[in-house]
Amino acid sequence: MLTKYDLKMPSAVYSGEDALTNVGNVLAENGVKKLAVFTDKGIEGAGLLEPPMAEVRRTGVEFTVLDDLPAEPSYAQAQKLVDQCRESGADFIMAVGGGSVMDTAKLSSVLMTDEYGIKELLEDPGRARKHVKTLMIPTTAGTGAEATPNAIVAVPEKELKVGIVNPRMIADYVVLDAVMVKKLPRKIAAATGLDALAHAIECYTSNKANPFSDIFALQALDMILNNIERACDDPKAMEAKRMMQIASFYGGIAITASGTTAVHALSYPLGGRYHIAHGVSNAILLAPVMRFNEPACRELLAHAYDRCIHGDASSTEAKSAAVITRIEEIVRHLDIPVSLQEFNVPKEDLESLVQSGMQVTRLLVNNRRPVTEEDARRIYQEIL
Repeated sequence: MLTKYDLKMPSAVYSGEDALTNVGNVLAENGVKKLAVFTDKGIEGAGLLEPPMAEVRRTGVEFTVLDDLPAEPSYAQAQKLVDQCRESGADFIMAVGGGSVMDTAKLSSVLMTDEYGIKELLEDPGRARKHVKTLMIPTTAGTGAEATPNAIVAVPEKELKVGIVNPRMIADYVVLDAVMVKKLPRKIAAATGLDALAHAIECYTSNKANPFSDIFALQALDMILNNIERACDDPKAMEAKRMMQIASFYGGIAITASGTTAVHALSYPLGGRYHIAHGVSNAILLAPVMRFNEPACRELLAHAYDRCIHGDASSTEAKSAAVITRIEEIVRHLDIPVSLQEFNVPKEDLESLVQSGMQVTRLLVNNRRPVTEEDARRIYQEIL
């Protein structure tokens, strides 16, 4: 556990019933004259953009909608929207969407200048400076991007997803309204919810874990383990969906205060090369990596069992194993694949996967049990 640590969060977070009504107040208090709205066509098609835009229209603020963003975008695809935002002359940014939408909006907030672009931030994230404030409205309960200083983009030439991390990208405002996740399809709710589960347990067992991150990571883990199945299965389970939305936000804070580990590190090549959805690739790797890590974080997992599961296991070993078993049960229940066979990943790609995964040192250094090339090879072999 770190001996020095800090906690950075969005300046204001609005949640609970009718939280979206705060959108107009945020725009008014910032004297917004021209708003850039980041979203994607899927969000628009599902009708999810309309509730926050109704609040925007009530203010009379001029706005530009930027929606030409694919899922899991490359840095060049994200740069296209960044350029459009700069050209719009916006003095405030609102993002309505999942992780990719919010990450691109965060990048735009520090790229309202032509001094550097996303490619330059990939090489030197520290040069970013915030130019425009941001409001994040997540439409999934999983990525936690509304709380993090991270922006994840695909780098095709490396066949890898890469994180740009700078605390200046943390959102200024967040609105968590459960109406935005009410009609989330089960498949998306499952994948994003398992991403949030990975955030919680990884940050809790990270080398960078500390008293600040533990508060949010453990609470997120408790809320997710006891709500994710109901939130995904029952369209009317609004309380479970609300709990998942808050847990996702807590997971994002935990990332900011601590950091994810080998699950995310080894999943990045799966998204970068095979375009497997981020939450799905994390879900496939979550139990195998936690089994590998278990000897190094047994006491932590046993404590998580006491906090979140409340079963009849008595020994530390049994409690620790039960947490991993519970994760496996959830993954199976939510119909997430447990191997890469469904995605036609050839076994011949094993060595290139190992080499790509081992490049993600930013996250591997957080893993409580050191990961060697041979360790990564065994983990990938388990899911191939």
